[in-house]
Amino acid sequence: MDEENRVKELKEKLAFAPKHASYVMDADGVAAADAFCEGYMSFLDEAKTEREAVKKAIELAKSNGFREYARGHFYGPGEKIYYNNRGKSVVLAVMGEVGLSEGARVVAAHIDSPRLDLKPTPLYEKDELACLKTHYYGGIKKYQWTAIPLALHGVIVRADGKTVEVRVGEEPGDPVFTITDLLPHLAGEQMGKTMSSGVTGEELNVLVGSRPFADTEEAENVKLNVLNILFEKYGMTEADFISAELELVPAFKAADVGFDRSMIGAYGQDDRVCAYPALMGVLDAEEPLHTTVCVLTDKEETGSMGNTGLDSDYLFAFIRALAKSEGLDPDETLSKSICLSADVNAAFDPDYASQFDHGNVCFLNRGVVLTKYTGARGKNSTNDASAETMGRVRRMLDEAGVCWQTGEIGRVDAGGGGTVARFVAGRNIDVVDLGVPLLSMHAPFEIVAKLDVYALYQACVEFYRS
Repeated sequence: MDEENRVKELKEKLAFAPKHASYVMDADGVAAADAFCEGYMSFLDEAKTEREAVKKAIELAKSNGFREYARGHFYGPGEKIYYNNRGKSVVLAVMGEVGLSEGARVVAAHIDSPRLDLKPTPLYEKDELACLKTHYYGGIKKYQWTAIPLALHGVIVRADGKTVEVRVGEEPGDPVFTITDLLPHLAGEQMGKTMSSGVTGEELNVLVGSRPFADTEEAENVKLNVLNILFEKYGMTEADFISAELELVPAFKAADVGFDRSMIGAYGQDDRVCAYPALMGVLDAEEPLHTTVCVLTDKEETGSMGNTGLDSDYLFAFIRALAKSEGLDPDETLSKSICLSADVNAAFDPDYASQFDHGNVCFLNRGVVLTKYTGARGKNSTNDASAETMGRVRRMLDEAGVCWQTGEIGRVDAGGGGTVARFVAGRNIDVVDLGVPLLSMHAPFEIVAKLDVYALYQACVEFYRS
Protein backbone atom coordinates (compact mmCIF):
# COMPACT_ATOMS: atom_id res chain seq x y z
CA MET A 1 0.00 0.00 0.00
CA ASP A 2 1.46 3.38 -1.00
CA GLU A 3 1.67 6.23 1.51
CA GLU A 4 -1.22 8.23 -0.02
CA ASN A 5 -3.66 5.33 0.23
CA ARG A 6 -2.45 4.53 3.74
CA VAL A 7 -3.12 8.11 4.87
CA LYS A 8 -6.57 8.06 3.25
CA GLU A 9 -7.45 4.74 4.88
CA LEU A 10 -6.24 5.96 8.28
CA LYS A 11 -8.32 9.16 8.01
CA GLU A 12 -11.43 7.17 7.18
CA LYS A 13 -10.78 4.92 10.15
CA LEU A 14 -9.86 7.52 12.77
CA ALA A 15 -11.37 10.89 11.82
CA PHE A 16 -14.98 11.98 12.36
CA ALA A 17 -16.12 13.63 9.15
CA PRO A 18 -19.87 13.49 8.43
CA LYS A 19 -20.62 13.61 4.72
CA HIS A 20 -23.46 15.05 2.69
CA ALA A 21 -26.25 12.54 3.11
CA SER A 22 -26.71 12.15 -0.64
CA TYR A 23 -23.22 10.60 -0.76
CA VAL A 24 -24.33 8.00 1.78
CA MET A 25 -27.93 7.29 0.81
CA ASP A 26 -28.66 5.49 -2.45
CA ALA A 27 -31.14 6.78 -5.05
CA ASP A 28 -33.99 4.86 -3.44
CA GLY A 29 -33.21 6.47 -0.09
CA VAL A 30 -33.24 9.96 -1.57
CA ALA A 31 -36.55 9.22 -3.30
CA ALA A 32 -37.98 7.91 -0.03
CA ALA A 33 -36.89 11.12 1.71
CA ASP A 34 -38.60 13.28 -0.89
CA ALA A 35 -41.79 11.21 -0.64
CA PHE A 36 -41.78 11.37 3.17
CA CYS A 37 -41.46 15.14 3.05
CA GLU A 38 -44.58 15.49 0.92
CA GLY A 39 -46.60 14.31 3.90
CA TYR A 40 -44.55 16.52 6.20
CA MET A 41 -45.27 19.62 4.13
CA SER A 42 -48.99 18.88 4.23
CA PHE A 43 -48.73 18.52 8.01
CA LEU A 44 -47.06 21.94 8.24
CA ASP A 45 -49.93 23.55 6.35
CA GLU A 46 -52.63 21.80 8.35
CA ALA A 47 -51.05 22.22 11.79
CA LYS A 48 -49.77 25.75 12.29
CA THR A 49 -50.74 25.86 15.97
CA GLU A 50 -50.38 23.43 18.86
CA ARG A 51 -54.14 22.79 18.90
CA GLU A 52 -54.17 21.96 15.20
CA ALA A 53 -51.13 19.70 15.58
CA VAL A 54 -52.81 17.74 18.38
CA LYS A 55 -55.99 17.43 16.34
CA LYS A 56 -54.10 16.15 13.30
CA ALA A 57 -51.97 13.77 15.38
CA ILE A 58 -55.05 12.20 16.96
CA GLU A 59 -56.72 11.91 13.58
CA LEU A 60 -53.70 10.03 12.22
CA ALA A 61 -53.45 7.93 15.38
CA LYS A 62 -57.07 6.80 15.20
CA SER A 63 -56.65 5.81 11.56
CA ASN A 64 -53.68 3.68 12.65
CA GLY A 65 -55.55 1.77 15.36
CA PHE A 66 -54.86 3.92 18.41
CA ARG A 67 -57.53 4.18 21.12
CA GLU A 68 -58.01 6.86 23.74
CA TYR A 69 -56.26 6.06 27.02
CA ALA A 70 -58.41 5.02 29.99
CA ARG A 71 -56.69 5.64 33.32
CA GLY A 72 -56.16 2.52 35.42
CA HIS A 73 -56.71 0.13 32.51
CA PHE A 74 -54.11 -2.55 31.80
CA TYR A 75 -52.78 -2.54 28.23
CA GLY A 76 -51.08 -5.59 26.81
CA PRO A 77 -48.31 -5.94 24.21
CA GLY A 78 -49.07 -4.31 20.87
CA GLU A 79 -51.95 -2.18 22.10
CA LYS A 80 -51.92 1.41 20.86
CA ILE A 81 -53.20 4.30 22.97
CA TYR A 82 -53.19 8.08 23.06
CA TYR A 83 -53.75 10.66 25.80
CA ASN A 84 -55.09 14.07 24.80
CA ASN A 85 -53.96 16.70 27.31
CA ARG A 86 -56.42 19.60 27.01
CA GLY A 87 -56.22 19.70 23.24
CA LYS A 88 -52.77 21.29 23.34
CA SER A 89 -50.40 18.37 23.91
CA VAL A 90 -50.71 14.65 23.22
CA VAL A 91 -48.99 11.42 24.25
CA LEU A 92 -49.06 8.32 22.04
CA ALA A 93 -47.85 4.89 23.12
CA VAL A 94 -47.47 1.39 21.71
CA MET A 95 -47.13 -1.22 24.44
CA GLY A 96 -44.03 -3.36 24.16
CA GLU A 97 -43.57 -7.09 24.38
CA VAL A 98 -41.90 -6.68 27.79
CA GLY A 99 -44.24 -3.89 28.84
CA LEU A 100 -42.51 -1.28 30.97
CA SER A 101 -40.33 -3.69 32.92
CA GLU A 102 -37.24 -2.23 31.23
CA GLY A 103 -38.56 1.32 30.97
CA ALA A 104 -39.97 3.19 27.98
CA ARG A 105 -38.46 4.52 24.77
CA VAL A 106 -39.64 8.15 24.69
CA VAL A 107 -39.35 10.75 21.94
CA ALA A 108 -40.37 14.26 22.99
CA ALA A 109 -40.94 17.11 20.53
CA HIS A 110 -42.78 20.39 20.87
CA ILE A 111 -45.57 21.66 18.63
CA ASP A 112 -45.74 25.31 19.67
CA SER A 113 -43.84 27.91 17.66
CA PRO A 114 -43.09 31.63 17.92
CA ARG A 115 -46.14 33.68 16.93
CA LEU A 116 -48.27 36.70 17.82
CA ASP A 117 -51.06 36.19 20.38
CA LEU A 118 -53.94 38.61 20.67
CA LYS A 119 -54.17 40.61 23.87
CA PRO A 120 -57.30 40.00 26.02
CA THR A 121 -59.03 43.14 24.66
CA PRO A 122 -57.24 43.61 21.35
CA LEU A 123 -59.59 45.43 18.98
CA TYR A 124 -59.31 49.20 18.60
CA GLU A 125 -59.85 51.89 16.00
CA LYS A 126 -57.55 54.82 15.32
CA ASP A 127 -57.99 57.31 12.48
CA GLU A 128 -60.53 55.04 10.77
CA LEU A 129 -58.31 51.95 10.75
CA ALA A 130 -59.23 48.91 12.87
CA CYS A 131 -56.36 46.96 14.39
CA LEU A 132 -55.68 44.12 16.83
CA LYS A 133 -53.09 44.50 19.58
CA THR A 134 -50.77 41.53 20.08
CA HIS A 135 -48.27 40.13 22.56
CA TYR A 136 -45.55 38.10 20.91
CA TYR A 137 -45.04 34.48 22.00
CA GLY A 138 -41.52 33.08 22.12
CA GLY A 139 -38.31 34.58 20.82
CA ILE A 140 -38.78 36.58 17.63
CA LYS A 141 -37.06 39.30 15.64
CA LYS A 142 -39.98 41.72 15.65
CA TYR A 143 -39.12 43.43 12.36
CA GLN A 144 -39.53 40.10 10.52
CA TRP A 145 -43.26 40.11 11.29
CA THR A 146 -44.09 43.35 9.51
CA ALA A 147 -45.37 43.61 5.92
CA ILE A 148 -46.11 39.90 5.52
CA PRO A 149 -49.52 38.20 5.16
CA LEU A 150 -50.83 36.78 8.44
CA ALA A 151 -53.56 34.26 9.21
CA LEU A 152 -55.68 34.09 12.36
CA HIS A 153 -56.02 30.71 14.11
CA GLY A 154 -57.45 29.57 17.41
CA VAL A 155 -60.58 29.17 19.49
CA ILE A 156 -63.18 31.43 21.09
CA VAL A 157 -65.11 30.36 24.17
CA ARG A 158 -68.23 32.49 24.03
CA ALA A 159 -70.24 33.76 26.99
CA ASP A 160 -72.75 30.94 26.41
CA GLY A 161 -69.97 28.36 26.90
CA LYS A 162 -69.77 27.25 23.28
CA THR A 163 -66.28 26.86 21.78
CA VAL A 164 -65.84 28.14 18.22
CA GLU A 165 -62.83 27.36 16.05
CA VAL A 166 -61.23 30.16 14.00
CA ARG A 167 -59.00 29.75 10.94
CA VAL A 168 -58.91 32.71 8.58
CA GLY A 169 -56.30 33.41 5.93
CA GLU A 170 -55.41 29.90 4.81
CA GLU A 171 -57.97 29.03 2.14
CA PRO A 172 -58.27 30.53 -1.37
CA GLY A 173 -60.51 33.57 -1.17
CA ASP A 174 -59.84 34.15 2.54
CA PRO A 175 -58.76 37.62 3.66
CA VAL A 176 -55.37 37.93 5.28
CA PHE A 177 -54.04 40.41 7.81
CA THR A 178 -50.78 42.32 8.16
CA ILE A 179 -48.65 44.62 10.30
CA THR A 180 -47.70 47.77 8.42
CA ASP A 181 -44.18 49.12 8.20
CA LEU A 182 -42.82 52.61 7.62
CA LEU A 183 -41.81 53.53 4.09
CA PRO A 184 -38.04 53.91 3.59
CA HIS A 185 -38.50 57.51 2.44
CA LEU A 186 -39.53 58.46 6.00
CA ALA A 187 -37.66 55.82 7.97
CA GLY A 188 -34.40 57.62 8.61
CA GLU A 189 -34.97 57.75 12.37
CA GLN A 190 -36.24 54.18 12.50
CA MET A 191 -33.33 52.83 10.47
CA GLY A 192 -30.89 54.59 12.77
CA LYS A 193 -32.10 52.47 15.68
CA THR A 194 -30.78 49.04 16.61
CA MET A 195 -32.56 46.10 15.02
CA SER A 196 -34.07 45.17 18.38
CA SER A 197 -35.66 48.59 18.85
CA GLY A 198 -36.60 49.44 15.25
CA VAL A 199 -39.95 47.73 15.79
CA THR A 200 -41.21 47.36 19.35
CA GLY A 201 -43.62 44.84 20.79
CA GLU A 202 -46.34 47.47 21.25
CA GLU A 203 -46.03 48.36 17.56
CA LEU A 204 -46.96 44.85 16.40
CA ASN A 205 -50.55 45.89 15.71
CA VAL A 206 -52.42 43.96 13.05
CA LEU A 207 -54.51 45.75 10.44
CA VAL A 208 -57.97 44.13 10.18
CA GLY A 209 -60.38 46.68 8.73
CA SER A 210 -60.94 50.15 7.22
CA ARG A 211 -64.60 50.36 6.22
CA PRO A 212 -67.26 51.84 8.56
CA PHE A 213 -70.39 49.97 9.55
CA ALA A 214 -72.65 52.72 8.22
CA ASP A 215 -72.44 56.15 6.65
CA THR A 216 -72.73 58.04 9.93
CA GLU A 217 -70.50 60.18 12.06
CA GLU A 218 -70.56 57.74 15.00
CA ALA A 219 -67.18 57.19 16.64
CA GLU A 220 -65.38 53.88 16.05
CA ASN A 221 -67.63 52.88 13.18
CA VAL A 222 -64.84 50.81 11.57
CA LYS A 223 -64.34 48.87 14.81
CA LEU A 224 -68.12 48.33 14.96
CA ASN A 225 -68.08 46.91 11.44
CA VAL A 226 -65.36 44.41 12.42
CA LEU A 227 -67.30 43.43 15.55
CA ASN A 228 -70.43 42.92 13.47
CA ILE A 229 -68.57 40.67 11.02
CA LEU A 230 -67.23 38.61 13.92
CA PHE A 231 -70.68 38.39 15.47
CA GLU A 232 -72.27 37.23 12.22
CA LYS A 233 -69.55 34.61 11.61
CA TYR A 234 -68.80 33.38 15.13
CA GLY A 235 -71.63 34.70 17.31
CA MET A 236 -69.09 36.51 19.46
CA THR A 237 -69.05 39.90 21.15
CA GLU A 238 -66.06 42.00 22.12
CA ALA A 239 -66.04 40.52 25.64
CA ASP A 240 -65.51 37.05 24.13
CA PHE A 241 -61.96 38.02 23.18
CA ILE A 242 -61.17 37.66 26.87
CA SER A 243 -61.95 33.93 26.79
CA ALA A 244 -60.27 33.26 23.44
CA GLU A 245 -56.91 31.91 22.32
CA LEU A 246 -56.28 33.57 18.98
CA GLU A 247 -52.89 33.43 17.29
CA LEU A 248 -51.51 35.20 14.24
CA VAL A 249 -49.16 33.12 12.10
CA PRO A 250 -47.70 33.58 8.61
CA ALA A 251 -50.34 32.88 5.96
CA PHE A 252 -48.01 31.35 3.38
CA LYS A 253 -47.73 27.62 2.67
CA ALA A 254 -44.79 25.25 2.94
CA ALA A 255 -42.76 25.25 -0.26
CA ASP A 256 -39.84 23.50 -1.92
CA VAL A 257 -36.71 25.67 -1.83
CA GLY A 258 -33.95 25.64 -4.45
CA PHE A 259 -33.79 24.67 -8.11
CA ASP A 260 -33.10 21.12 -6.92
CA ARG A 261 -36.09 21.18 -4.50
CA SER A 262 -33.76 19.80 -1.83
CA MET A 263 -35.03 22.04 0.98
CA ILE A 264 -38.32 23.05 2.59
CA GLY A 265 -39.26 26.57 3.56
CA ALA A 266 -42.17 27.08 5.95
CA TYR A 267 -43.38 28.64 9.18
CA GLY A 268 -43.22 26.62 12.40
CA GLN A 269 -40.54 24.08 11.51
CA ASP A 270 -39.15 24.64 15.01
CA ASP A 271 -40.22 22.14 16.15
CA ARG A 272 -42.74 20.48 13.86
CA VAL A 273 -39.83 19.27 11.74
CA CYS A 274 -39.05 16.94 14.67
CA ALA A 275 -42.64 16.39 15.82
CA TYR A 276 -43.73 14.90 12.49
CA PRO A 277 -40.97 12.25 12.22
CA ALA A 278 -41.49 11.36 15.90
CA LEU A 279 -45.23 10.99 15.30
CA MET A 280 -44.87 8.95 12.11
CA GLY A 281 -42.30 6.73 13.79
CA VAL A 282 -44.65 5.78 16.62
CA LEU A 283 -47.54 5.29 14.19
CA ASP A 284 -45.35 2.82 12.30
CA ALA A 285 -44.27 0.95 15.45
CA GLU A 286 -45.69 -2.58 15.36
CA GLU A 287 -45.27 -4.91 18.34
CA PRO A 288 -42.06 -3.32 19.67
CA LEU A 289 -39.96 -5.04 22.32
CA HIS A 290 -40.12 -2.03 24.65
CA THR A 291 -43.03 0.32 25.15
CA THR A 292 -42.68 3.28 22.80
CA VAL A 293 -43.93 6.73 23.75
CA CYS A 294 -44.18 9.86 21.63
CA VAL A 295 -45.08 13.15 23.31
CA LEU A 296 -45.93 16.26 21.32
CA THR A 297 -45.85 19.03 23.87
CA ASP A 298 -46.78 22.68 24.22
CA LYS A 299 -45.18 25.78 25.78
CA GLU A 300 -41.53 24.98 24.96
CA GLU A 301 -40.99 28.38 23.40
CA THR A 302 -41.95 30.11 26.66
CA GLY A 303 -40.06 27.83 29.06
CA SER A 304 -42.34 24.73 29.13
CA MET A 305 -44.37 26.16 32.02
CA GLY A 306 -48.10 25.45 32.32
CA ASN A 307 -50.07 22.22 32.47
CA THR A 308 -49.58 21.48 28.75
CA GLY A 309 -45.80 21.98 28.90
CA LEU A 310 -43.22 19.42 29.98
CA ASP A 311 -42.41 21.24 33.20
CA SER A 312 -45.76 19.84 34.35
CA ASP A 313 -46.36 16.19 35.23
CA TYR A 314 -48.76 14.99 32.54
CA LEU A 315 -46.29 12.82 30.56
CA PHE A 316 -44.68 11.31 33.64
CA ALA A 317 -48.05 10.69 35.33
CA PHE A 318 -49.10 8.82 32.17
CA ILE A 319 -46.01 6.59 32.26
CA ARG A 320 -46.32 6.01 36.01
CA ALA A 321 -49.98 5.03 35.66
CA LEU A 322 -49.11 2.49 32.95
CA ALA A 323 -46.36 1.10 35.18
CA LYS A 324 -48.76 0.75 38.13
CA SER A 325 -51.23 -1.13 35.95
CA GLU A 326 -48.44 -3.67 35.31
CA GLY A 327 -47.64 -3.92 39.00
CA LEU A 328 -44.31 -2.13 38.58
CA ASP A 329 -42.59 0.52 40.66
CA PRO A 330 -43.34 3.75 38.73
CA ASP A 331 -40.17 5.52 39.83
CA GLU A 332 -38.04 2.57 38.78
CA THR A 333 -39.80 2.54 35.42
CA LEU A 334 -38.89 6.17 34.84
CA SER A 335 -35.27 5.58 35.87
CA LYS A 336 -34.97 2.72 33.35
CA SER A 337 -36.43 4.81 30.51
CA ILE A 338 -34.50 6.72 27.87
CA CYS A 339 -35.64 9.74 25.90
CA LEU A 340 -34.72 11.53 22.71
CA SER A 341 -35.49 15.22 23.04
CA ALA A 342 -36.27 15.82 19.39
CA ASP A 343 -35.59 19.49 18.74
CA VAL A 344 -33.83 21.54 16.09
CA ASN A 345 -30.33 22.92 16.20
CA ALA A 346 -28.89 25.94 14.40
CA ALA A 347 -27.42 24.95 11.05
CA PHE A 348 -24.24 26.65 9.86
CA ASP A 349 -24.97 29.74 7.79
CA PRO A 350 -21.93 30.97 5.82
CA ASP A 351 -23.31 34.52 5.82
CA TYR A 352 -23.04 34.57 9.62
CA ALA A 353 -19.99 32.34 10.04
CA SER A 354 -18.56 34.36 12.92
CA GLN A 355 -21.37 33.23 15.22
CA PHE A 356 -20.40 29.56 14.95
CA ASP A 357 -17.50 27.32 15.90
CA HIS A 358 -17.00 25.69 12.51
CA GLY A 359 -15.76 22.44 14.03
CA ASN A 360 -18.72 22.17 16.41
CA VAL A 361 -21.74 23.10 14.35
CA CYS A 362 -24.24 21.13 12.30
CA PHE A 363 -24.83 21.51 8.57
CA LEU A 364 -27.78 21.00 6.26
CA ASN A 365 -27.82 17.62 4.52
CA ARG A 366 -25.48 15.80 6.89
CA GLY A 367 -28.25 14.00 8.76
CA VAL A 368 -29.63 14.31 12.26
CA VAL A 369 -27.67 16.31 14.83
CA LEU A 370 -26.81 14.69 18.16
CA THR A 371 -26.53 17.54 20.67
CA LYS A 372 -24.89 16.76 24.02
CA TYR A 373 -25.88 20.03 25.68
CA THR A 374 -27.81 23.21 24.97
CA GLY A 375 -28.26 26.22 27.27
CA ALA A 376 -26.35 29.48 27.16
CA ARG A 377 -23.19 30.91 28.69
CA GLY A 378 -21.82 28.15 30.85
CA LYS A 379 -24.44 25.61 29.74
CA ASN A 380 -27.08 27.38 31.80
CA SER A 381 -30.43 25.52 31.88
CA THR A 382 -29.18 22.49 29.97
CA ASN A 383 -29.43 18.74 30.46
CA ASP A 384 -25.87 17.87 29.31
CA ALA A 385 -26.29 14.22 28.37
CA SER A 386 -23.95 11.66 29.92
CA ALA A 387 -21.21 9.95 27.95
CA GLU A 388 -23.08 6.65 28.37
CA THR A 389 -26.26 8.08 26.83
CA MET A 390 -24.32 9.68 23.97
CA GLY A 391 -22.54 6.38 23.33
CA ARG A 392 -25.77 4.40 23.37
CA VAL A 393 -27.46 6.67 20.83
CA ARG A 394 -24.51 7.01 18.45
CA ARG A 395 -24.09 3.22 18.39
CA MET A 396 -27.77 2.89 17.52
CA LEU A 397 -27.44 5.39 14.67
CA ASP A 398 -24.27 3.76 13.31
CA GLU A 399 -25.72 0.26 13.44
CA ALA A 400 -28.87 1.41 11.64
CA GLY A 401 -26.92 3.32 9.01
CA VAL A 402 -28.60 6.64 9.87
CA CYS A 403 -26.68 9.74 8.75
CA TRP A 404 -25.78 11.82 11.79
CA GLN A 405 -23.53 14.61 12.97
CA THR A 406 -23.01 16.61 16.13
CA GLY A 407 -22.91 20.30 17.01
CA GLU A 408 -23.80 23.04 19.44
CA ILE A 409 -26.06 26.01 18.83
CA GLY A 410 -23.31 28.63 18.42
CA ARG A 411 -20.01 29.97 19.70
CA VAL A 412 -19.43 30.07 23.45
CA ASP A 413 -20.94 33.30 24.83
CA ALA A 414 -22.63 34.10 21.50
CA GLY A 415 -26.02 33.17 22.96
CA GLY A 416 -27.80 29.85 23.09
CA GLY A 417 -31.11 28.16 23.76
CA GLY A 418 -32.75 25.26 25.55
CA THR A 419 -35.00 22.29 24.92
CA VAL A 420 -37.37 20.08 26.91
CA ALA A 421 -34.49 17.71 27.74
CA ARG A 422 -33.87 19.28 31.16
CA PHE A 423 -37.47 18.67 32.26
CA VAL A 424 -37.30 15.01 31.24
CA ALA A 425 -33.94 14.60 32.98
CA GLY A 426 -35.49 16.10 36.11
CA ARG A 427 -37.63 12.95 36.37
CA ASN A 428 -34.51 10.75 36.49
CA ILE A 429 -34.68 9.72 32.84
CA ASP A 430 -31.61 9.50 30.58
CA VAL A 431 -32.13 11.99 27.75
CA VAL A 432 -30.21 13.51 24.87
CA ASP A 433 -31.15 15.98 22.13
CA LEU A 434 -31.46 14.62 18.60
CA GLY A 435 -32.97 16.75 15.88
CA VAL A 436 -32.80 18.48 12.52
CA PRO A 437 -30.46 21.33 11.48
CA LEU A 438 -32.41 24.52 10.73
CA LEU A 439 -31.64 27.80 8.97
CA SER A 440 -33.38 31.07 9.95
CA MET A 441 -34.60 29.64 13.27
CA HIS A 442 -37.64 31.48 14.70
CA ALA A 443 -38.14 33.46 11.50
CA PRO A 444 -41.56 33.39 9.80
CA PHE A 445 -39.95 31.27 7.04
CA GLU A 446 -37.48 28.61 8.24
CA ILE A 447 -35.38 26.25 6.09
CA VAL A 448 -34.56 22.54 6.48
CA ALA A 449 -33.11 19.90 4.17
CA LYS A 450 -35.35 17.01 3.16
CA LEU A 451 -32.63 14.40 3.69
CA ASP A 452 -32.23 15.51 7.30
CA VAL A 453 -35.98 15.29 7.96
CA TYR A 454 -36.04 11.72 6.69
CA ALA A 455 -32.92 10.83 8.68
CA LEU A 456 -34.75 11.83 11.86
CA TYR A 457 -37.68 9.61 10.92
CA GLN A 458 -35.24 6.72 10.41
CA ALA A 459 -33.64 7.48 13.78
CA CYS A 460 -37.02 7.52 15.56
CA VAL A 461 -38.06 4.22 14.00
CA GLU A 462 -34.80 2.61 15.07
CA PHE A 463 -35.03 4.09 18.57
CA TYR A 464 -38.58 2.87 19.06
CA ARG A 465 -37.58 -0.65 18.09
CA SER A 466 -34.31 -0.65 20.13
